[in-house]
Amino acid sequence: MKPTIPPDESDTLEPALPLRDLIFFILVVLAGVLFAINMMPIWLPGLSYSITGDAPKVYWFLSRGSAIAAYWLLWLSVGLGVSMTNKLAKVWPGVASTFEIHQFTSLLGLGFALFHGLILMGDHYMNFSLVQVLVPFTTQSYRPSWVGIGQTAFYVWAVIVASFYLRKRIKGKNWRLLHFIGYACFLAVMIHSIFSGTDAPTVWFHYLYWFSGASLLLLVVYRILIVTLPRGNEKAKGNAETA
Repeated sequence: MKPTIPPDESDTLEPALPLRDLIFFILVVLAGVLFAINMMPIWLPGLSYSITGDAPKVYWFLSRGSAIAAYWLLWLSVGLGVSMTNKLAKVWPGVASTFEIHQFTSLLGLGFALFHGLILMGDHYMNFSLVQVLVPFTTQSYRPSWVGIGQTAFYVWAVIVASFYLRKRIKGKNWRLLHFIGYACFLAVMIHSIFSGTDAPTVWFHYLYWFSGASLLLLVVYRILIVTLPRGNEKAKGNAETA
């Protein structure tokens, strides 16, 4: 008789944000972007022109700020996901709470990432069209390869977020495989940030990237050494005893 592995506690949890609220959240982000693009030059002309030079750069600053927020929200989401699989979440704040925060940070980060791309349509230097913002590797005016990697990572991130709402239709192994791709998604976002972010060369950003990457790597190594390997040894021992 093969030993049974207890189900993951997170398998029984529902999405933290109902699908209706998610759609509303996306519409609010889109409305906010359109509002900012059209109204900021009218309401804040002094701001627009005081930080401009030859062209308004306020949209670029908004894009950079939202990009940084999206990056750290993704980092937090991935870290919380790993903490559930390596059992650290059971210590604090609990699997259910961690799962909800994991979802909220994923959704919020995706919203900031969407804002990050769309707000660039208001930047006169970049001159991104809607197609260039939404279709990977179509930008020509600014680092197309590195921007395309970030755009691709955004869609992978969106698929992972969508999986929260398809949990009951996705088998456990497929669910976990899909969320393993989240590690590659974070790596792609980091590469995009380093090679397309104008503030990436600064020293303090180097430290931030090292911290974010090293902290997630530490959590993954902990999971492999403390959780995955012992579980594999127990399973092999159980199979040997029943042979």
